[in-house]
Formats: sequence, C-alpha cells, structure tokens
Amino acid sequence: MLPPPNSLDRRHKYGFRRSNPSWFSSANLLARSRATNLAVSVLAVVATLSFLLNVQLYYFPPTNAHSILSLPLLASLPRLQDSLDHLVVVPGHAIWVGIDPAQRMQPSEWAFQSFQTDQDTSRLEVFFQHISRAADIGLQDEKSLVVFSGGQTQHSSTTSEGESYLRLALASKVFGHDEFSRATSENYALDSFQNLVFSIARFHEVTGHYPSKITVVGYEMKRARFLDIHRTAIRWQDPFTYIGVDIPGDNSLARQGERENGYLPYAADLYGCHSFLSNKRKQRNYAARYPPYYLSNPRLASFLSWCPYEPTSIFPESLPWSTGLKTHIEQEKY
Repeated sequence: MLPPPNSLDRRHKYGFRRSNPSWFSSANLLARSRATNLAVSVLAVVATLSFLLNVQLYYFPPTNAHSILSLPLLASLPRLQDSLDHLVVVPGHAIWVGIDPAQRMQPSEWAFQSFQTDQDTSRLEVFFQHISRAADIGLQDEKSLVVFSGGQTQHSSTTSEGESYLRLALASKVFGHDEFSRATSENYALDSFQNLVFSIARFHEVTGHYPSKITVVGYEMKRARFLDIHRTAIRWQDPFTYIGVDIPGDNSLARQGERENGYLPYAADLYGCHSFLSNKRKQRNYAARYPPYYLSNPRLASFLSWCPYEPTSIFPESLPWSTGLKTHIEQEKY
C-alpha cells in the first residue's frame, strides 16, 4: 500500500487547522460555500437598507420638491410675482407673423392651419377682440396674470401662437403705453385642454403658486367645452369665468363643427390622449416641442402624464387646487 500524501500526514499530525481558532474562522469564511453565504448576507443587508430608505421617502417626502430639481441652477429666474391669484387665459387660434399692428386685418399677416386658409377679416378681428378683452381684465384686476396660450403649430412660422398674441398685444398697446409685466405667453399648448392646463402651469412658473380664480376669453361656441368638460377633467372647484366673443352673423355651421370636432370628442376622451384628439396634437406638433412643465411643476407630473385606459376616467390623485370647497361657477357673455 502506498503511503498517504505528505500534506495529509501533516494535517493529521499537527492538526494546526483546528488548533488555531482565528485561522479556522477566516478559513471557513473564505471557503467556497462560506463565501457564497457571506455575499448573500451582504446583499440582504443592502436590500434591507434600500427598502427602509424607500419607505422613508414614500411616507416622508421632501417638503420642497424644488430643492431636488434645483431649478435656480438651470435658469436665472426673476423675482416671483407671488401676489397674483387670477389667471386670465387667451387660447390662440393662429400665429400673427406681421410687424405693423395696423395691418392685423390682412390674412397675409397670419399663419393658419390648412383648414383655416379661407379667412375673412371678421374672424381676424375676433382674434384681436380676444386679446383686447383679456387686456381689459388685466388692467382692471391688479392680481391677474394674462396668459396668451398656444404652441408652434404652423410650418410657415418659427414662433408660437401664444408669443405672437403677446407680441400683437404689446405692439397694439392694449395694456397702455407703459411696460406691463402681468402678461406672458405659454408656448406649448396644442389644443384647448392644453391651453387651460398649461396656462395654469405657466401661472405657477411666474408666481410660485397656483391660481384661485380662472377666466378664459375665447369663442362663445366653445363655452360648453371649457365649462362642462375641461373644468371637470381638471377638477376645478374655484371660480371659473368664461367670456365668449364670436364672429358676428350666423355661426350655425361653426357651432356644428365645434360640436362634432370639439365637444363630442372631448366628452368621450377627457384628456385628449386617445386616437382622434391625440393625432390632432401630433399633427400640430411638427416641430417636436416638449413642454417644460414636468420640471417646473413636479406636483403636476403624474397629472400631465395621465392617460387612462378608460378615456372618461377622472384623474384620481390629489391636485394642488382640488382641495378647496368653492363650487361657484361664474359665466359672462361679452
């Protein structure tokens, strides 16, 4: 019989592996099976700490979301106009590309969508009446902010509906001859629902808070769309005024078009994110613009992304303005 290996003789002869406790402990930990157990233990500890941290953030979120986003690091922001509480919205319908406001009645001074190419001067005058009526409200109410809303919707123009309305308002001096700071533009909305929601978000960017009162100046035929559908979709309970200014004369065809292409589609798709209304947004957003309000309004991020499987489902989470008890709805016809 062959003698056993020398290494085996030494282990049995001297027994140093069992006689040295510290060596035995480290050797066991470093053994293949022990190393696996150690790794699992470390991962379990890390997972537990991560779980506890997430629980803490969920139940005790930071009190100031802006501190996470560090907006001042991204832009040099002016002093907030925090005394304002009244949002005046003017939805845009075209882009004024002119320079001289005296020529605003000329169709060549405007960029329209394809279906709007046949414009008459009465329609162009209504655009300006929307602007001037909102300016009157802004001058009368020192706590108001006038927001001209509308995105870059035309191939023939590099500006937005909202910016062009503001430019026309200032060039026409509807706010007076002095500089007027309580008017701004919202440059990303692609339809009436976004006109309303994005203007609220823009109000927050300028003031640091959300309005307690909203006035919309637009077509009379769109009153029901804003009061019955859009206001319901955003769960607005505070005072809401709609001022309607329509084209003089018989508007029966326009009202029929509004019902078929506006009111009824939104009644079936409250947030405008399915098929028909969604496609209209895509067609108007040819410049691929992304609204900034997810960053500047983090409390609205989930709401701005809301697109329910059931198109008439109301957004169920809390909203910054949905905790009030006011239910008064004001209506005014110009």
